[in-house]
Amino acid sequence: MLCYNEAGAERLIKGEDRCMARKAFQDYYPDDVSYCYGCGRLNEHGLQIKSYWDGEEAVCTFQPRSYHLAIPGYVYGGLIASLIDCHSTGTAAAAAYRAQGRAMDTDPPLRFVTASLHVDYVRPTPIEEPLELRSQVKEIKGRKVAISTTLSARGEVCARGEVVAVQMPDHLLRTSRGEHKNPSEQAGLIA
Repeated sequence: MLCYNEAGAERLIKGEDRCMARKAFQDYYPDDVSYCYGCGRLNEHGLQIKSYWDGEEAVCTFQPRSYHLAIPGYVYGGLIASLIDCHSTGTAAAAAYRAQGRAMDTDPPLRFVTASLHVDYVRPTPIEEPLELRSQVKEIKGRKVAISTTLSARGEVCARGEVVAVQMPDHLLRTSRGEHKNPSEQAGLIA
């Protein structure tokens, strides 16, 4: 039987009758705040990254596409920053739920946005290889969570990021409680 491991890759489960696949952090986001280009599951043109716990670290695997090109053979830096950003804010949300002893599907929803993003590009990042992001929670203080993230290819760190994520204010989460239409409807982009 094919299932998905914590990095989102297919694997064969032997001796099991059914797959108990875990949901990614981003799959718990309320629908109306699930349109982010990097992590929004409802953004059909976005990256739709998926992050999971692996012990005390959060992990995400992403396969760059040919159009994520900087120069032949290498990923452009904006993609790297976006992956670090969105994986880190997802990790912040999961860490906040953990710190409160809550499951990610409980109300009120906790959603985080970026207050600060710093990326150090260590070496060129190959485009043909799956990229692995690993995040560690450095600090949780009130509505802020500090995250440290590495992005690796072929087992070598290509970039390091530091993110300060802030819990989204309640008035922006009203959309998840049905008080507003989806962002495209609000902007008059769709009927």
